[in-house]
Amino acid sequence: MSNVPPPRMRDVAKAVGVSQATVSNAFNRPDQLSRELRDRILDAAQALGYPGPDPLSNTFRSGRTGAVGLIIHEPLQYLFEDPAARLTTAGVARICGEHGSSLVLVPRAEPGLPDIVPNALVDGFVAFCDPLEPERRELLRARRLPVVGLDAPVAPGEPYVGIDDRAAARSAAAHLVDLGHRRVGVISFALARRSETTLVPAGLDAPTGYVANRARLDGYRDTLAPVLADGGRVVVVAARGVEEADGAAAAAPLLDLAEPPTAILAMSDRLALGVVAEATRRGIGVPDRLSVVGFDDVPEAAAATPALTTVRQPHARKGAEAVRMLLRPALTRTTLILPTEVVVRASTAPPRG
Repeated sequence: MSNVPPPRMRDVAKAVGVSQATVSNAFNRPDQLSRELRDRILDAAQALGYPGPDPLSNTFRSGRTGAVGLIIHEPLQYLFEDPAARLTTAGVARICGEHGSSLVLVPRAEPGLPDIVPNALVDGFVAFCDPLEPERRELLRARRLPVVGLDAPVAPGEPYVGIDDRAAARSAAAHLVDLGHRRVGVISFALARRSETTLVPAGLDAPTGYVANRARLDGYRDTLAPVLADGGRVVVVAARGVEEADGAAAAAPLLDLAEPPTAILAMSDRLALGVVAEATRRGIGVPDRLSVVGFDDVPEAAAATPALTTVRQPHARKGAEAVRMLLRPALTRTTLILPTEVVVRASTAPPRG
């Protein structure tokens, strides 16, 4: 190890015969110098081995980092493994790129490890959470940085971008009712953290702290209430996770019923594709004996066999609009609700018999 101190900005300034402020401008504000002077400074810095100003120090001086934090309440790999999350994150990244901003990913805090929200070097956060955990709300309040919710508001009255989950679920259920289905299964996301796959005795009235779950259960109920009043049946199963295997596991108790449903509504395409896989494994034709409706319209939905009927929502646009709202506070609105539509494909048909 050398005992020679590393070169500093003042060493470059002395070598060139300029002030330290001029050296700083050569690295941070090149438009303030002539090309000839900037080249002289950079050549001297290279010769001395000076790498440039410390970016952390610059952050403290300017009060800005040029970065956006994306908070999620899932493990980090969720953003790369889940198709809907990938599309949303791509929208976030695209607008960050257009504004010259970096993107800092802030996953959930794992047991025994500190939450990085208090120390993330960002100018603001997009909270891709449903909902944001109370502990993180307090951490964000202490940071006093701008926050935009993505899918759900961080707190009542705070700005967020999302969809009308209740209306979208209502439309999905209406498609099945219009086809004539009267025995319907619903596969919900987990109703609480770390819950197991289970039949839900409370059905569509099941309590849950998740905004999308509650809104979609309410939307299904809005449409299916007349079916229930007329002697139909709705059975709800809460999935353990969000992958295809979780959808297959949640479909099993529905398909084991003495009178199984003729149609299943799933709260995501991945869960719905798991339902199709489980039905196929049992020799139950889709849609001949079982209709399946998903939610999201990820690319895998259209490519599936059969192609999946689903609710289309604009994932990439949601992410993009949330960042726009964060980075352009003059245009910030309290709520931006984006449109959805039911895309009818080959996985649904009238019930047989």
